[in-house]
Amino acid sequence: MDLLKTFALFVVTALAEIVGCYLPWLWLKQDKSPWLLLPAALSLGLFAWLLTLHPTAAGRVYAAYGGVYIGVAVLWLWLVDGISPTTTDLIGVAVCFVGMGIIIAGARQPG
Repeated sequence: MDLLKTFALFVVTALAEIVGCYLPWLWLKQDKSPWLLLPAALSLGLFAWLLTLHPTAAGRVYAAYGGVYIGVAVLWLWLVDGISPTTTDLIGVAVCFVGMGIIIAGARQPG
């Protein structure tokens, strides 16, 4: 799987995870309908399934995915919650992307 497809799959996976956690949060913290738990469960199921689509070891996938998740979460903070990311938020995302790149580069080396 090429790098761009993997990254796109990670972004979709992160959105599924965030939606799966955000909907129960709305129910618990903002008195929204408990019916939100149904799409939340479906979203978390989709998240778990999407992680299985990667052709490498699960632990490495989860580690690399973590960097993309953090980036998408900060983007969610801005676009959904309406809170502008701080400089330290953006630096943290950059550090996570560097870590993710190291993990992916190491996975490509014969070992």
